[in-house]
Amino acid sequence: MEELLQEAIGEGLYQIILSNPTDKENMSKVKIRPVILQDRLCFQETTYIGAQVFHENFDKEALIVQIMTHMSGNFRQCEIETTQLKATVLVSKKGKVTINKKAAAGQKKIDLSHNRVKAYILEEGKVVPFLVDLGVQTLDGKVVKSRYDKFKQINRFLEFIEDILPTLPRGRTIKVIDFGCGKSYLTFAIYYYLKILQGLEVEIIGLDLKKDVILRCNAFALKYGYESLRFLQGDISTFEEAQEVDMVVTLHACDTATDYALAKAVGWNAKVILSVPCCQHEVNRQIACEELAPALKYGLIKERMAALLTDAIRANILEEQGYEVQILEFIDMEHTPKNILIRGIRKPEKAGKHRETNVKKMTGLMNVETTLQKLMQ
Repeated sequence: MEELLQEAIGEGLYQIILSNPTDKENMSKVKIRPVILQDRLCFQETTYIGAQVFHENFDKEALIVQIMTHMSGNFRQCEIETTQLKATVLVSKKGKVTINKKAAAGQKKIDLSHNRVKAYILEEGKVVPFLVDLGVQTLDGKVVKSRYDKFKQINRFLEFIEDILPTLPRGRTIKVIDFGCGKSYLTFAIYYYLKILQGLEVEIIGLDLKKDVILRCNAFALKYGYESLRFLQGDISTFEEAQEVDMVVTLHACDTATDYALAKAVGWNAKVILSVPCCQHEVNRQIACEELAPALKYGLIKERMAALLTDAIRANILEEQGYEVQILEFIDMEHTPKNILIRGIRKPEKAGKHRETNVKKMTGLMNVETTLQKLMQ
């Protein structure tokens, strides 16, 4: 790998991305790009740790040492793109290194500026049809100022999708369901990213209770020629249209609707679960703990504790069912108070080996029982 890095790192480097970490609580992703500092070529490393982002600059030799350290420790995938080549380095659990290298299809413009505008997956200035129709972009691709938070939210969500790409199957159609899709900003974004940008074969279903929303979304899908994207009217708890699903998305499904979506995902052995819960009322109605009574007597504190406890229970139950689970920040609190994302990645080696998380002991202490607990019994 070191020989490949010697070849790739230089003025022709476009970017290097390290992903598929073994310890996501430490570093989830690293991006590297060239920059000019005081008339000298350097390489800026951007490290993602939870919701925080850190930057550090290296010269070529120091960067090679840094990357080799990362790949021998936390990361199992390295993607390299230059003006001359594209390469992917994969490291197995046993330490076997596989390198796939091919010539670059075409040259990209390399931005060497130090403080450049953030590069979004859906680029500013590039027209994306569904963003125009949903009022996020103008006809010439500019982001509507009042909708910039929505634009950032969509791109942030696609970064989560980018992180789990290695988990999704290859060689067959990837099946995705978005429960409670609403106006479907993110459903269209998932399709656009996986099908249009990544060139993957996908079949995506959006489900929602509102008939007018479903009709509108289906009309948009037909307009864009998104043949493998369809929207259905229905309830999550009674949905039976699919027998096999690779990724389940549930964003802002209210109260126990999230539990039904998670139960469906577990029942399908879905490889990926992305859930942003909403309106967690169930535990709030039940929670009672003598030791915490001084805190629970305040309505707002009780509400927030109940919401956090609900999501902790969900995360632990997914772990019991063979998922590797992270609780991540979706977007900044200033944009929405519902900013927790539960990301579950199914681990085949854990399937069937139910882990004991002491969630029953915790819920017993708080005198609660959730819908997801009942559905998993």
